[in-house]
Amino acid sequence: MRKIILYVLPAVVMLCMLSCTFSAKATRQLLQKAENSGPFDVIIVPGIPFKDGKWDHIMKGRVYWSKYLFDKGIAKNIIYSGSSVYTAYYEAEIMALYAKAIGIPGAHIYTETKAEHSTENAYYGSKRAQQLGFKRVALASDAFQTKLLRSYIRKKVNKDMALIPMVIDTMKAIEPAMIDPEIHHEQAFNPGFVSIKERESWWKRLKGTIRGNMDTTAYSVK
Repeated sequence: MRKIILYVLPAVVMLCMLSCTFSAKATRQLLQKAENSGPFDVIIVPGIPFKDGKWDHIMKGRVYWSKYLFDKGIAKNIIYSGSSVYTAYYEAEIMALYAKAIGIPGAHIYTETKAEHSTENAYYGSKRAQQLGFKRVALASDAFQTKLLRSYIRKKVNKDMALIPMVIDTMKAIEPAMIDPEIHHEQAFNPGFVSIKERESWWKRLKGTIRGNMDTTAYSVK
């Protein structure tokens, strides 16, 4: 039975990846909707592990997408969300360092460092936004992650949270101006880091990805 599961799993994952993403048309429509209904007080940008002392293309894309939305006036502020999950660097803090390095004013950048799964990025990001007093909130990420979180956000987080998935044509247009700045990544280092692979089983991590392991007391509004 285990062999069958291991054989079938890659195909299931591939089907999920093909179905769980917004089309190019849908991303453009959601961006237009955001432009018409904005500006948003804040956008939540989920993190991704920082490896080998540099950001990868996914992190770079998410940070530059947040800059685009900020520069366009669609977002007034940005919350980067992500703990030190698979590497010893807080994902949110790393993204914030890159965001400042590419020109986003630090006064408009906030971080959330508890989230270890995508669902938690949405949940804790929303709680952090409430703590900061922001009312109109949106999630901004790549099209795959955004659609993957859509149902969870509607049912478990905030049914009024807007979704602004990355538009590929827009990213291609701004790509020539993208830079790879140097940052002091040691500022985001977690000295007490223990990999989630050592703290949680594969099944527990999978459950966390699907529904999160929420601390409901986090970022309480006083």
